[in-house]
Amino acid sequence: MTKIALVTGASRGLGRNTALSVARRGGDVVLTYHSRADEAEAVVAEIRAMGRKAVAMQLDTGDTGAFAAFAERLRAALRETWGRETFDHLVNNAGHGDYALFGQTTEAQFDRLVDVHFKGVYFLTQTLLPLLADGGRIVNLSSGLTRVCFPGYGAYAAVKGAVEVLTRYMAKELGSRGIAVNTVAPGAIETDFGGGAVRDNPEINTLFAGLTALGRVGVPDDIGPMVASLLAQENRWVNAQRIEVSGGQGI
Repeated sequence: MTKIALVTGASRGLGRNTALSVARRGGDVVLTYHSRADEAEAVVAEIRAMGRKAVAMQLDTGDTGAFAAFAERLRAALRETWGRETFDHLVNNAGHGDYALFGQTTEAQFDRLVDVHFKGVYFLTQTLLPLLADGGRIVNLSSGLTRVCFPGYGAYAAVKGAVEVLTRYMAKELGSRGIAVNTVAPGAIETDFGGGAVRDNPEINTLFAGLTALGRVGVPDDIGPMVASLLAQENRWVNAQRIEVSGGQGI
């Protein structure tokens, strides 16, 4: 039976690449987007062009009050598109970059980071558990910045660190259902994340490239295929791990 992956924040960046990588490996995709329906539908069209099935659904992962209604919409989409009651893989990718030095971070910035990157991951996963098939997979996106410190990223890295701890507890508590849970922690990547700083600012790009053993920053194609492979059956025994995919950043 074809596996179905739900990838949050998949209209652009790493989420988009992950969704396309899942499809290239023969999977179907439910992808969520925050506001750019046009970009999400373009990803759906690319996936369908590969002969796979895909649907796009709007979701603000920082709005926990919307999760129950989203789950019902997802249940209906699964029935309509696949004739199923469950999906197989959850990739908690959605997020945003909001960077400030410790002494200048506002409470509003901090709260939004927590809501999207930690609270959202916690309660969206909790809400979707009845729809996630036994023997499934969960991948939570973290960051290389939980290991390597860089000024201005403290609040962002702290909530990602919370996700890494949560991942281990998820793996422990969901193991009885055969669900494996892992964290993928990318290094600096050229996307529009955080205003495209790594991609568009030559100084930042060069700085992070110099901190990386392979001598460059990453691109989406360095991450999406790896996440897709982690969902596959051949990696069924990988569980409760933090896997950094950074080209050797900060070693």
